Amino acid sequence: MVQASQDTATAPHIPVLLSPILDAIAPVSGRWLDGTFGAGGYTRALLDAGADTVYAIDRDPETFERAASWAGEYGDRLRLIAGEFGNLDTLADENDGLPLNGVVLDIGVSSMQIDQAERGFSFMQDGPLDMRMSQSGMTAADIVNTADEATLADMLYLYGEERASRRIARNIVKARTETAFQTTAELARVIENSLPRAKPNQAHPATRSFQALRIAVNDELGQLVDGLIAAETALGEGGILAVVTFHSLEDRIVKRFLQARSAEMPRGSRYQPEEVQDAPRFERIGRKAISARDDEIDANPRARSAKLRLARRLSAPAGGIEGRKLGLPNFDLERLR
Repeated sequence: MVQASQDTATAPHIPVLLSPILDAIAPVSGRWLDGTFGAGGYTRALLDAGADTVYAIDRDPETFERAASWAGEYGDRLRLIAGEFGNLDTLADENDGLPLNGVVLDIGVSSMQIDQAERGFSFMQDGPLDMRMSQSGMTAADIVNTADEATLADMLYLYGEERASRRIARNIVKARTETAFQTTAELARVIENSLPRAKPNQAHPATRSFQALRIAVNDELGQLVDGLIAAETALGEGGILAVVTFHSLEDRIVKRFLQARSAEMPRGSRYQPEEVQDAPRFERIGRKAISARDDEIDANPRARSAKLRLARRLSAPAGGIEGRKLGLPNFDLERLR
């Protein structure tokens, strides 16, 4: 979905890269799964374009409450399913949805979650330091108040690509010895004071750190790897996988997954034995990621960093793959607990 930034506080929710997805998969028919339902933008577009059924998954209990005003328009064609898209194959099977004709994933936090100060995702609005998409389990406050300095630094660097991770972690630990962190503003202030003043048009100093915390709280990258593998299992031959990402960590995982599954992984060093590649399970649709056009970015600034990758399922049986081969950061989330 989207990254928190200054332009996300008030902008309305608009599905990103929707037109390129619909153009690539036309004509739409059969059973589709929207693994990141959010405000329902992709789900409604798929149903309106001709999908027989859409299985809509989300782990945030508020999403289906918001959809209550319009979901009935589609009758049995829309199936709302509470759960995580990392288990989409199991969830679809439990709802008689296999094999699927298509899977759409819009990775990250939704604009509605960012815009709700009480959810604690945004450094632009003060609220409780929460960040839980499912509204259960470990919070961001739990992490910054209990994790040791080295663990915090590694998390900020690996999940947020924050170069000043050690300085920020040191200042977080120093600040919490006086008062535990409770709000987003308190944490953002410490991070901001740890870094040089931002230049005009530069991202807020807390952007990368808040991204890292959110990814850790929700195990977003682990979910992405699981979701890609689950989609491979759930899609029937000829089925379409469409994945929208918003930052380099996500896109790297999707790119490497599709390379591996289409038997196009880059060759290793000439001094190392070449790995035997499995029969291709996907055929990539286009060699490069699709980015938003200028007119979409003008209408929806959230689309600026979005990338879309598409692939078509082939007949080879599904299988597993190690997250490290896809670029999943080598960080043990259990260190935070």
